[in-house]
Parts: sequence; structure tokens; C-alpha cells
Amino acid sequence: MGARTTKAVYVQRKGQGFELLDYTVQQAPVYEKNFSTELFSEHLKTVSQALGLKTKQVVLMPGVADSLLRHAEVPMVPIADMRLMLKYNSKNYLQQDLPDYVFDCYVLPPRPGSASTELVKNQKCRVLVSAARKQFLDNLQEATKNAGLVTDQITPSLIGTANAFEMAQPEAFAKEVVALVDIGFKNSTITILLHGELSLSRVVGLGGDKLTSGLAEAMSINYAEAEIVKVGMAEEAQSMMMGLLMPLGRELRASIDFFEKQEDRTVSQVFVSGGSACSQFIIETLQSELMVPCKSWSPLSFLDLALPPQQMGTVEQLAPQLAAATGGAIAAL
Repeated sequence: MGARTTKAVYVQRKGQGFELLDYTVQQAPVYEKNFSTELFSEHLKTVSQALGLKTKQVVLMPGVADSLLRHAEVPMVPIADMRLMLKYNSKNYLQQDLPDYVFDCYVLPPRPGSASTELVKNQKCRVLVSAARKQFLDNLQEATKNAGLVTDQITPSLIGTANAFEMAQPEAFAKEVVALVDIGFKNSTITILLHGELSLSRVVGLGGDKLTSGLAEAMSINYAEAEIVKVGMAEEAQSMMMGLLMPLGRELRASIDFFEKQEDRTVSQVFVSGGSACSQFIIETLQSELMVPCKSWSPLSFLDLALPPQQMGTVEQLAPQLAAATGGAIAAL
């Protein structure tokens, strides 16, 4: 559920693996100021029809504007009690008042010989905390029901991207220290995985929209023309794009620096997803800014493709946009 588009995949189990039956990218409804259950219900019906769904079970993955993902240290108590502690004292654990939010937690296993081992001795543990406004979640579930579907899970999109990466790049996921960068429409995100553990996540308020708008202004062309230039990256636009990408590169590099100082580990590779990952020039420019090897990746590489003929021609181009949706489906299965 992105700010500009909704990305959806239709996946089923096949033996020990998974099969991609269909996918779609649909214009998202505008509900920034007032989420309408009716509008979103109609949108879900459109997505469902585009996929030709024969199941009612769906996984919804809110974007970073509608969900939070944080690390916290909390007393070692049952998950239900953790949720209550966060509900009534979020500022103490998350440094932010979050009234009327719903929380969930995942306990991270202690690393041998690390500071987290000391936490266990002190009856504390490290957890990943996800959260969203209760009203937003209620509206999502109502809209899903009205669309004739059943909400199986609601999961932050950041988790979906990491899940998909685990399946698509198992060696790098388990054995390396890597950063996942997703360039969205309004925001970009960076997630750093330390030998399979989601160790850091951060949202940067710079995305593809700002890049396209900046090109349109600099070249005195309209937004649609600038979007074509951004993807194709004509030579005359390259210097302008480099200037537009520098602030994003600085923010991402600052996150990597913070992680490397905290963990005393070096990020070995950066894997880029999102619509802008289709541009090799953008990948190369980020690599020069971050000073770490950067590459795009396909979250569909581990799936058997059983797509309609008309979908086969565009799946490779759209694949980098489907990371979160793919990871959400696989986790549910």
C-alpha cells in the first residue's frame, strides 16, 4: 500500500516452493487526509479483479506513512504483556507518545557474547516493535470485509521486503551484512540486515516523486515527461539527477555510518528496490555516494512463474516494485 500505487501479488504453494500466479500495480486512492473505507474497499475489489483471485485470504502491508517499525529493550514478559506496556507507556520504550496505537512485538534472539546477552541476565530482551493507529487498522479490516475478502495478516512493508530478500538471496541474508534500500514515491527506506537479523531500519523523506519533480523543474518539462527521462536517463539529464540524488545518498550513508559505529561491522553490499531501481544510472550514482557496491534485485527470483502471457513481458521490469508484497505473501504461507 504505497502513497502512489498499490503493488499486489497472487502466490500459492507448489510442492516445497511457491508459484506466482499473477501480479498487478494499481493507482492508489487518495486518502491522505481522510481514509475512506468505501474508497479503499472499491480499490481492493479492483485489485482482486486484476489478479483474478480465487482466494479470499489477503495480507495487507501498510507503507511507512501508516505503520511504524522500531527496536526496543523491554522486560522479558509474555508478548501480550509487552503489548500492554507499550500501549500505556510508549514514550518510555519508544521515545514517542503513541496514543490510540496497536502494537505487536517480535523477540530478537540474543547474540552470543554481545550486549544482548547481558540483557537476558537482567531479565530484559531486544524486540522489534510494529505499530499502527487502531482506527486505521479497524478501517482496513472493515474495507477488506466489505470487499468480500478476509484479512489474514497486516504487516509493515519494511518486514515484507526483508522476508522477500531472505528467500531471493539466502546466502547474503544469512552470512553477510547488507543494506536494503527501497526508493518509494514519497519516502525511501533503508534496512540493515546483520547475518539474518533486522538490525536497523530508517525512513528518509526523499523518494521518486522528488526526483521527478526536480527534473521537471530543472528541464522545464512536465511531470510525465520528467518521469520518462528519469527512467531512460538521457545524457543531458545525468548531471541534474546526480545533484538530486546527493541528499538521498547523504541520508543513507549517515544511516550506514551509524550502524557501522554501533555494531563495529561493515556493510558489504546495498540492494536497491522500488520503481527507481529500474534505472542503472540511479544505482551507479548511489554507489558512488554510499561508497558500497549497489545493485538492484528481483524478489521474484525464487518463484515459479505461472503468469498469464500478457504479464510475462513486463514482470522483469516491475519486479523491483513487488518486494514488500512478495515478502508478505510468503510469510503468510
